[in-house]
Order: sequence, then structure tokens, then C-alpha cells
Amino acid sequence: MGMNSGRGMHRPVRRLIASLGIGALLSACAMTPHRQAQGTDALQREVDTLMRDYQGQVPGASVLVLRDGHALLRRGYGLAVVETDEAASARTNYRLASVTKQFTAAAVLLLAQDGTLGLDDPIKRWLPSLPKAADAITIRQILSHQSGLIDYEDAMPASFDADRRQMHDLDVLHVLEGQNRTYFAPGQGYRYSNSGYALLALTVQRASGRSFAGFLRERIFLPLGMRDTVAYERGVSEVAHRAYGYSDEQGRWVRTDQSSTSAVLGDGGIYSSIDDLAKWDAALYDDRLLSDASRTLAFTAHTPTDVADVGYGYGWRITGETLWHSGETMGFRNVIVRWPRRRLTVVVLSNRNEPEPYRLALAIGRVYLAESPVRGP
Repeated sequence: MGMNSGRGMHRPVRRLIASLGIGALLSACAMTPHRQAQGTDALQREVDTLMRDYQGQVPGASVLVLRDGHALLRRGYGLAVVETDEAASARTNYRLASVTKQFTAAAVLLLAQDGTLGLDDPIKRWLPSLPKAADAITIRQILSHQSGLIDYEDAMPASFDADRRQMHDLDVLHVLEGQNRTYFAPGQGYRYSNSGYALLALTVQRASGRSFAGFLRERIFLPLGMRDTVAYERGVSEVAHRAYGYSDEQGRWVRTDQSSTSAVLGDGGIYSSIDDLAKWDAALYDDRLLSDASRTLAFTAHTPTDVADVGYGYGWRITGETLWHSGETMGFRNVIVRWPRRRLTVVVLSNRNEPEPYRLALAIGRVYLAESPVRGP
């Protein structure tokens, strides 16, 4: 997928993960010899050094480190809005891109808990206009990217780019209605699918009788106190404390905040801040939102992916003891990495096209891992 498009794992990211030798890196982090306890200031200085490229009059980032629900580090670097010199902060809201998928998956799991839908429902129960090739595809397969659905970004009409129109989730359905084929038989392979998560958003809407954005707000964001988080719809909602996205073009930062696919909500349309994501992270440890059974489903690797040592759950990647997901779209690069048995989480949200911050989050995690003992399962 191109940089200007969606929220998938782009080829450069796959190469990055493969080159890191993730299993070995995470093991090294876990086995780091215990250091003498360092003061908060000393640890923050280590992170500041890691974040040096985000400091100053440049598109920035917000970084959160949580242990046992307490913020060990919570700060912004650089600028949320370059044109006005507005600084990035803990309240700055970034476009999450594919970090959105864990919320889409949670919405589906909530409806399954309610008994409103079943994970083994054929997707055509809810979206009957899909072609015959989708007959055997289930919601469960879509959640873990085992559906074989065609990528909408490869099939979307050229008019969306030419006319600067934006795709919406319903447009994704219309594109797929004309694709009577799949990449493989459902359940017989893995291919990361933004199409699938757009269809899940429509399924949530049809099963609940509410808009997808409204369902997220009423069932997830407001109950958790995530008051500034929003599935953004231009002309319908606003983004408080908004960061705008930028790309480096020949050494100059140029605003590149929206693309033709930026209005698709299910695969990447949420804006949030590190402050609100701290509340989301807390809810992933207990049953205030999702039941134990639902969280187990979300956090279990149901399939290997196309990267060694990385499995996929429902909206989460699983590598070793970590649960994580990155998000990439035009002008934004984000990642959340959780070490649940150590009660440690690192979030990096940035409003620039490069670099992908997964390796950076692991390095930040390494600063704190030595003082995070492994807990029970």
C-alpha cells in the first residue's frame, strides 16, 4: 500500500520488523540486568535522548509510559501544528490510523457479548449486497485478517483521487460489491485487510442501529472517560487539541493531513491522545468493558502473519510477551506496545510521515523494563 493510503502494515514496516529480529530483541529487553533504581529524571533524560529528532520547531510526538496504571512518563515533543507553533502535549489528539482496529474489534466483541451478533456469523448476514465470493466469510475471519477480501485501495475508482473526494466505509462496501473474488479461500490464509475492518464498522452500525462513531462514543469512549477521543467525520464532529499531519518533502515539512481514504472509519479513523489512551489501556486489564473471554479472544494469536514471530489476534499483533499495533497514514505514525504481564505500556503518537515508531517504542520500553518484574498470567 502507498504512503498516501491507509492503515495497513506497509512493506517498509514489514521489512523493519523482520530486520529487528523481534523475538530476540524482546528477549534481550526482558533479560536486561537489573539496574540500580534510577530517579524519574534520569529515566526521562534517557527518553528525551531517544526523542531528540522530534524536539524543536518540527512535527512532534506525544509519549506515554505506564506501569500499573501510573504514568511514569507523559509528555509531548515538538509541534502539533507547525504553522502556529502549537506544542504537542499529553492532550494532543492524533489520527490513530490502524491503532483504530483494536477499537473496531472491541465494538464487535461488545455486540457479541450483548448477543446481538455472533462471531461466526457470515458477514453477508449483515451486508447481504456483498458478492457470492464472500458467502463463506465470517466475522471471526475478518477480525484476524483471514477473510481473503480484496484490498479496497487497489480497487477504488480513480475518481476519488482525481476529484479529491474521500472514501467512506459505505464506499468500501460498494467497491467490494463489484469484486466477486478473494485472494484465497476464507480461513485458508492471512492477508492484512483494511477492507475487512471497514466492513466490520458497517456491521456494528447495522447490528446496533447506531452510527459506528456514535456506538464507539456511547459504548467505549464515554464510559471510559475518553472525552476527547472521536471517530472523526468531517462536518459532523470536531477534533479537540488536534495535531495535523506533515511529510518531509526535500527537507521541508509540508502539511499532508488527509488522503482520499482518511474518512474510512473502521480501519483507521479515530483521533485520540496519550491521556485518553491511558484510560483505554487500564480497561484492558479488567472487565469494565470487555469480559475475560472477550479479552482472551482479542489477545490470542489466531493466525501467524507474514512476519516471523508475529501473530494476529482481534485488532492486536502478538509478539512474545507483547501486545501491540502500529498505525500509519499520510502524515501520522503511531504505535502502542503493551507488556501486560509486567503491567507496562508504551505509546508513541506522532504527526509526521517518517519514521515508523515501533523500534522507538521498544527502545523506550527497554529503559523501564528492568524495573518491571514479570507477573502471573
